[in-house]
Amino acid sequence: MPDLRTEIIDHIKAAVASDEEAGLFRPPLVGFAAAADPWFGEIPRLVGAHHLRPRDILPEAETVVSFFVPFSARVVKSNQGDGPVSREWGLTYLAANALINRIGASLIGLVEAAGSRAASVPATHTFDEKTLEAGWSHRSAAWVAGLGRFGLNRMLIGPAGAAGRYGTVFISPKLAPDVRPEEERCMHLKSGRCGACVRACPVGALTVDGYDRHRCYEHLLATSDRLNLNGRLADVCGKCVVACQGRG
Repeated sequence: MPDLRTEIIDHIKAAVASDEEAGLFRPPLVGFAAAADPWFGEIPRLVGAHHLRPRDILPEAETVVSFFVPFSARVVKSNQGDGPVSREWGLTYLAANALINRIGASLIGLVEAAGSRAASVPATHTFDEKTLEAGWSHRSAAWVAGLGRFGLNRMLIGPAGAAGRYGTVFISPKLAPDVRPEEERCMHLKSGRCGACVRACPVGALTVDGYDRHRCYEHLLATSDRLNLNGRLADVCGKCVVACQGRG
């Protein structure tokens, strides 16, 4: 019988592979972090007191399970170039968020059926609409769990690149944490010779010196209106992500 760590990894991989929209995605990556990792205490000090710690969400948490669902090569290609955000990119964003929420719920069921406790955070839209600050950063959790390193584009770049969506599940069993990678994947941070993500930003919200989240979000909302996906909010762009040269 597989151990819980293997069971969780297999469960997430099977959920992505069997999804009705599986063609939009590549195989997921899964990482584990200790809920007591000091970095979960540092993140609120770095980004603000609004950011929660794992045990604020699940008091019994011992392990944080982070997973990344990468978009397929076809979806990435559909959104490359100087044109408008592709409809396929918007639809994939919606499908990924729904899939991640289903995986979170099913993982909670799996863990609780074994007599333990678990909780999750929705895939998106957990932020304050005025400050645009979220109570939980899935990407930061994924960094702590060893799934990649942050790049100039403010996204996490891992073995499967940066184009995709993250999820987080908190569980009470204690599982061995993964080791965080030390090698930079962002070509700009590694050699100073890239910056493709900055050049790809259609509204100048991303620069070498910083990031204007409000200008970015205004563009995302405008994009959602233009895509008009049957009234569903698809506040997407992704031009910086698909331009990333560290995608592996």
